[in-house]
Amino acid sequence: MTAPLFVGEIPIADLKPFPRNARAHDTRQITQIAASIEAFGFTNPLLIDEQNQLIAGHGRLEAAKRLGLTEVPAIRISHLRDAEKRALMLADNKIALNASWKLDILAAELADLSTFDLGFDIALTGFEVGEIDLILEDNDSHTPLQAETAPQPDRTRATTTQAGDIWQLGPHQVMCGDALSVTDLANLMQDEQADVGFTDPPYNVPIQGHVSGKGQVQHREFVQASGEMTEDEFASFLTRALSLGAQHSRDGAVWFACIDWRHMGEMRAAGAEAFDEHLNLCVWAKTNGGMGSLYRSQHELVFVFKAGAGPHINNVELGKHGR
Repeated sequence: MTAPLFVGEIPIADLKPFPRNARAHDTRQITQIAASIEAFGFTNPLLIDEQNQLIAGHGRLEAAKRLGLTEVPAIRISHLRDAEKRALMLADNKIALNASWKLDILAAELADLSTFDLGFDIALTGFEVGEIDLILEDNDSHTPLQAETAPQPDRTRATTTQAGDIWQLGPHQVMCGDALSVTDLANLMQDEQADVGFTDPPYNVPIQGHVSGKGQVQHREFVQASGEMTEDEFASFLTRALSLGAQHSRDGAVWFACIDWRHMGEMRAAGAEAFDEHLNLCVWAKTNGGMGSLYRSQHELVFVFKAGAGPHINNVELGKHGR
């Protein structure tokens, strides 16, 4: 007959890890477990025997220590022989690994959670950003998207937004400002520092003939850098914009800056002046080719820079996720 289970709070100082625990928990996983406990609570008690020796939950115990907890919930069992405890320890870890995912449902769940305002990092699920990207990509239905007609603003009405206005959109802020203005950047960022920046500046080419043709979608010329600048003027324009962004970025922040093939030199020079390291050059492969006669570009070049000497956060992890 199975003995009744004891469930209660046990002082961490009284617990004894099993000396021959075969399961390894690296620092990354302990960090994940600790973050889960902080977000959701200690929902999975440890499993211990009559002498407070751990049978299951070594990773959770280490995470609890990292969080500074003094007590943890535990289930005490007293009906197993020593060999059975050791077998249970292996089974507790191994049996869960024998399960597989229903990838279509998993992808749907991750896609839904990615669209919610969760109030916490989706990585608390245990899936990292690179893994989620791969799962969603591999389970994409490949249904072609239907083109939508963008609503056209009524330009006869008086403009509401003025230069310097900051709009609050939920947790986000959007400023009608000048990326070359010290005042505008200071007003927008206040005391915050950016973890990442993405900028798509004008390329110093006229819109007409390069972006807008005879199609339905027409674009107005940029206020600046729409073909009127010399090479040196455009380089200075980019350097000033990137430098201001770097000043409002944390040490190790990553910046992505789009540019066309004609002005790669100016962007690289500006990035070298504004940032501390040129990390890479990415190619954004698009679905449709742009305007052109000899070669129609179906991509956009994205320079990747780092602000400061601190380490950057790597959420891509190409080798780890097989990409």
